Amino acid sequence: MRFRFRRRLNQLIVALYAVAILAAVAMVAGPFLNDLKIAANPQRALGTVTGVDWMRTAVEYQDSDGIYHQPSSGLLYPTGLAAGQQVWVTFSGDDPELVKVEGREWTLSIIPAISVALVSSIVAGGAWWLVNYRRSRDVVEQDE
Repeated sequence: MRFRFRRRLNQLIVALYAVAILAAVAMVAGPFLNDLKIAANPQRALGTVTGVDWMRTAVEYQDSDGIYHQPSSGLLYPTGLAAGQQVWVTFSGDDPELVKVEGREWTLSIIPAISVALVSSIVAGGAWWLVNYRRSRDVVEQDE
């Protein structure tokens, strides 16, 4: 492989790896910030799960003023919920669209984020090795 092409491939690998690590950090920072917003003005309600799909879990709940809310972005930390199930939710009094299952915290995002970082590291390391393996083999053959 020519030097310039190999260098560009290495730069692409580093750039993609940086994006993956940034995504892993965002997977933890986002929920942390959401939990901070909810904790600033927490409200509690009994919610009904109205739908579950691969993208989001829809919930409907009534606040202390009697207003029904169904957040468009869905429920935070919805693992293990099914349609029709009733759960206690905590939501931000300032932004009723920001709602999570009561008792679940941002720390649930740490393991998936570590998994993304680990798999990204393995893939980036393997790609780096593949791109540079031929170069090290060529150097050894030239020395002989």
